[in-house]
Amino acid sequence: MNTSTSLASSPATLDLGIGGMTCASCVSRVEKALKKVPGVSDAAVNLATESARVSFAPSEQIEARLRRAVRDAGYEPRAADALEQQEDASPWAGFAPVAIGLALSLPLVVPMLGDLAGKHWMLPAWAQFLLATPVQFILGSRFYKAGWFALKALTGNMDLLVAIGTTSGWALSMWLWLSAESGAMVHLYFEASAVVVTLVLLGKWLEARAKRQTTAAIRALHALRPDVAHLIGLDGEIDVPVAEVLVGDKLVVRPGERFPVDGILLEGHTQVDESMLTGEPLPVAKDAGAKLTGGSINGEGRVVLQVGAVGSETVLAHIIHLVEDAQAAKAPIQRLVDQVSAVFVPVVLVIALLTLLGWLWAGASAESAIIHAVAVLVIACPCALGLATPAAIMAGTGVAAKHGILIKDAQALELAHKVDTVAFDKTGTLTVGQPRLTAFEVVPDQDEARLLAAAASLQSGSEHPLARAVVQAAQARQLAVEAPDNVRAVPGRGSEGELGVTSYLIGSLRWMEELGVGLGALAPRATALQAQGATVSAMVERTTQGLTLRGLLAFGDEPKPGAKEALAALRARGIRTVMISGDNRGAAETMARRLGLRPDEGEVLAEVLPGDKAAMVARLKEGGHTVAMVGDGVNDAPALAAADVGMAMGNGTDVAMHAAGITLMRGDPLLVAAALDVSDRTVAKIRQNLFWAFIYNVAGIPLAALGYLNPVIAGAAMAMSSVSVMSNALLLRRWRPKAGKV
Repeated sequence: MNTSTSLASSPATLDLGIGGMTCASCVSRVEKALKKVPGVSDAAVNLATESARVSFAPSEQIEARLRRAVRDAGYEPRAADALEQQEDASPWAGFAPVAIGLALSLPLVVPMLGDLAGKHWMLPAWAQFLLATPVQFILGSRFYKAGWFALKALTGNMDLLVAIGTTSGWALSMWLWLSAESGAMVHLYFEASAVVVTLVLLGKWLEARAKRQTTAAIRALHALRPDVAHLIGLDGEIDVPVAEVLVGDKLVVRPGERFPVDGILLEGHTQVDESMLTGEPLPVAKDAGAKLTGGSINGEGRVVLQVGAVGSETVLAHIIHLVEDAQAAKAPIQRLVDQVSAVFVPVVLVIALLTLLGWLWAGASAESAIIHAVAVLVIACPCALGLATPAAIMAGTGVAAKHGILIKDAQALELAHKVDTVAFDKTGTLTVGQPRLTAFEVVPDQDEARLLAAAASLQSGSEHPLARAVVQAAQARQLAVEAPDNVRAVPGRGSEGELGVTSYLIGSLRWMEELGVGLGALAPRATALQAQGATVSAMVERTTQGLTLRGLLAFGDEPKPGAKEALAALRARGIRTVMISGDNRGAAETMARRLGLRPDEGEVLAEVLPGDKAAMVARLKEGGHTVAMVGDGVNDAPALAAADVGMAMGNGTDVAMHAAGITLMRGDPLLVAAALDVSDRTVAKIRQNLFWAFIYNVAGIPLAALGYLNPVIAGAAMAMSSVSVMSNALLLRRWRPKAGKV
């Protein structure tokens, strides 16, 4: 992630890397320290990414104050992208301290194994001391440092538990050694302290390796950006850093190279591999005028593109930002973990003290009582608790992005698995969204070609799909299209304008009804066209006698490939599907039946004005239903925001994508079920991780307190708890959308 502040916006946000955190208690402590900085409104710390996202009111030196707060809390402020910079790190990076710990601890453990075989290989006390002490105080110095800062802040963390527990074992061994009679063989516990420190270091190293794997999705996206672009300058083609490319520049992209930025294809023809951006495995044909996306791979042709967006404005930069946001965010379920971790370490210290006193009261030796208390301290470390949720979210959002599903925040990810109703916008979402003019009926004695040319002229400045269909129909007949005057759009109804001295209106039949325009002899034809599934509009002329009907325009659209299968897949999951359309009921229901929807069961909401879509979503939410809204247009944005989970088609508008919690990069309806499926899997992993994290402590602490676990076994169990949580989360990387089913 990149550290970013914006003084123009309020509140601003900043991403800050944090080193030295080891458990959920550390997360809680850093958050408290950051929230105490004047001007900070919120701070969310993520153990898996070792970063914090801070919201604050812009002020001078705020970043320095935040860094100082982190350092004063006992942690190391870093660049927010430090974790991603480990891209080329060796799989064995950071293993040296673990290797030294293993080498020094092994001679201490071997005599224990020999005892099981009846062999007496016990090392002299001085040898055990020389082997264990460097492990305890040199390799284990990180635990003392972090534990000391926790004590100063009157809080606790994993390091404090490890430091107290292992030091107790080491000190007990020293006391037993020094107080023993000369020449006596006493059982010492140097091996327990050394092995626990080594096992914890091993667990943290395995955890760090797993973290690098969870950030693989972000690193893969960063790797899509080439460093150099071939610029067509005054002196011909030259290579320049991508950072120096400007909007409007012309770039050459050779076969097999990645497009460095977004732009428009000016010259050439090629096939483009967009799989890393959209998840679409097949290359996409591109001709002159086509949009090109930075990061995609050019096929066989040498092409020239004109730069349309650079830097943070490119599609790839937006994707990276969305994935980073999702991985940095906290899921609502994490609040439970935060509440538990705030009191966890103090409670464990009390339990350890009670264990010590309880064994002494029961008549056990001080040696035995201390060892049982040490086992409680060691097994109780809440590392896994802090990793359970963020590790699963990072893995889930990463694999989703790989398959063209961008999840904007953790809340959308967690809510999506509860969805029981999915509402779809019709045009552009379930249908191709490129309607064509299928019929143009004029009243008797009118010139059909002249009226079609007039209709196309009136619509020539509009980007509405129906308007473009009229213009394309006129151009196909080589009719002259003129520039209209005084054009006015009437939202949700139509438009009006002037051609010379003649004024025309084109719009929906409902608008005509509101204006009092009758269809006359064309009424039966309008009914027949609607029954066939066409969207029917009327064209009227403003005359001295009022508004006079001149003709009817019928538009047809086709279902989007995969839309019918997508709806069937959702129904198979027990999810109710609904189509929301502004079309008349006849046209909407005809298309719905082609898609496999059941209008008689309320699965079609027709004649809905754009401004009313949000109200329709609110109505669907009544009765406690969790609703997802899928759309692609500007007029879908309020409905996307009103839904529990908004899903925007990636082929739609930026407004829709910003309003949605999830963006489907391919615009494929089948990805809706895939998004719900990856949410199901991720939430399941979160719950599994939390279960195992809690069960290690809930089961382990009583066993240790009752004397069934020694410190070495407790240390191994604690280390394995973190590793198992991370490994379980990484299983999400194997997730794949089920083609045709989800």
